[in-house]
Amino acid sequence: MPVYEYVCKSCQHEFEELVFGSALPSCPKCESEKLDKRVSNFGVGQPDPGGAPPSMGPAMGPGPCGACGAPEGPGTC
Repeated sequence: MPVYEYVCKSCQHEFEELVFGSALPSCPKCESEKLDKRVSNFGVGQPDPGGAPPSMGPAMGPGPCGACGAPEGPGTC
């Protein structure tokens, strides 16, 4: 589902809207449906040298000691 940027033709309010199917948004400020639609720019992550896909963010190492839930307690993992 694309995110679009809109500019209201009635009040010039600029806003973004996540569009579901063929839904037609209205201006959150004046509720007009007379809008100029633009495809929103979005950031695309660079591949992580640690191997994590861009959509998952940076590769994370193990959590702090004790975060694994070892039954023997912190420091035993």
